[in-house]
Amino acid sequence: MLKVTNLTKKYKNFTAVDNVSFQINKGEIVGLIGPNGAGKSTTIKSIVGLLRITSGTILINGKINDSIDAKKDFAYIPEFPKLYDNLSVWEHIEFIAQAYKIENYENQAIKYLEKYDMLDKKNKLASDLSKGMQQKVSIICNLIIDPEIFFFDEPMIGLDPKAIKETKNIFLYLKNKGKSVFISTHLLDSIEKICDTILIMKDGKIITRGSIEELKGAKKITLEDLFLEATE
Repeated sequence: MLKVTNLTKKYKNFTAVDNVSFQINKGEIVGLIGPNGAGKSTTIKSIVGLLRITSGTILINGKINDSIDAKKDFAYIPEFPKLYDNLSVWEHIEFIAQAYKIENYENQAIKYLEKYDMLDKKNKLASDLSKGMQQKVSIICNLIIDPEIFFFDEPMIGLDPKAIKETKNIFLYLKNKGKSVFISTHLLDSIEKICDTILIMKDGKIITRGSIEELKGAKKITLEDLFLEATE
């Protein structure tokens, strides 16, 4: 699904991502964790084509990541949602459906609105929504695209506890549909029980990788303990 090989991103004399390689398979949930400034957001923005990489290759379903064909195969949910102030919640959904030529999306969109307690707000303008509500709209708009792989950058920021729980359930729902999910976050408890693979990043490098069970071994520790052990 996703194959990243020797990805490097430099800003003048600063290397934000340093020769990173990994892959995500069909139906796999991968979590990218690391301290602030580790290079997580730079990595995910490079993968989705928002940043021009210095070197390396990124393939999505065998296609170069910034090609039109590759862009049809993924959805990107940024940390800070980008909505149109003068469009309502439902108009955002309609706009995305038209842009991606999606048909018969209405029932699915309503189900997602209900899950996120947003059905009664579907006619509200984006400018009247809280940050958390805007994040829910961003997630819903990308879910109705129904691509093969989803990229989430800090998806839980601003969400209330119920919405966090629903989002984790959606990750598992996508996995069961054979979709791939890539989550960049520093909220470790939100992904500990759902990720198949964990990548720990520090100073632009992947320093630890594997399933949580593999990384823990015989130790009775949490993902937070693993993270602190690896990064300190």
